[in-house]
Amino acid sequence: MDTGASRPAIGAVVLTMNDRPEEFPRAMASLLGQRDVDLDIVVVGNGCSPEQVPTGVKAVTLSENVGIPEGRNVGATHVRGDYVFFFDNDAILPSTDVLARLAAALEGDASLAYAQPRIADPDTGLTLPRWVPRLRASDRTRPGTVTVMAEGVVMIRRSAFDQAGGWPGHFFLFHEGVDLAWRLWDQGGTGRYLPEIVVHHPATNPARHTRFYRLNARNRVWVARRNLPGVLVPPNLATFVLLTLWRFRDRSALRASLDGFREGLRGGYGERSPMSWRTVLRLTRAGRPPIF
Repeated sequence: MDTGASRPAIGAVVLTMNDRPEEFPRAMASLLGQRDVDLDIVVVGNGCSPEQVPTGVKAVTLSENVGIPEGRNVGATHVRGDYVFFFDNDAILPSTDVLARLAAALEGDASLAYAQPRIADPDTGLTLPRWVPRLRASDRTRPGTVTVMAEGVVMIRRSAFDQAGGWPGHFFLFHEGVDLAWRLWDQGGTGRYLPEIVVHHPATNPARHTRFYRLNARNRVWVARRNLPGVLVPPNLATFVLLTLWRFRDRSALRASLDGFREGLRGGYGERSPMSWRTVLRLTRAGRPPIF
């Protein structure tokens, strides 16, 4: 890990549950191998005391699993830097200049709030559609402005992150990147997808159990109720329901999704802070009107 006052100062946050004894050391080695940046790294044990933490890296123990977004919020309070890099513990930075290139993009555009690399499976080179932060994801290699983010590997301007209030910690899992991205946009920032900068991550399927469908649906409702002007909430949620009914043929998945939808409607979404109509227009012009 190289240091230097003139280099970009980056705080890196990695979560662990000590359940990836092979992947985690590889992820940390690739992070520590980054050049031409000043790195401050913390590993947050989400409900555990972190193991296999390299020398010189800070470790924070959380007595319970508070969920991914809140774990990242905790980690962000323990690192310094002009940018915060959130890094999944089973990902790998395949070259030593990934962080320097992401930071250069942010340094070169003061309006840029976050920079998103292309995530690809290390064995197949596959980039999953859910890793491409736009609606039309067929061309995974097309760069450009984006209005959401893939949360597991992303660099965010620290001042913008703090002003937005960080991740929505109570979401626990899923859609926290949409919530944060919308708030960053509402502050006047933008996001950029940089597919020429590649990060490796295994192409796993998160839809392994009914909790995925329940939390996915609940948080989808919460995102809308927290962030959208009142008149846009019903069409946003109606679109979600129609797509859910059209996509799912598995009854257990559909039932869990509808349970999560009802849970979201009951409340618990936290503070409501509707985006401005100017932000709605900016998101629409950028290719993602916020009813989708």
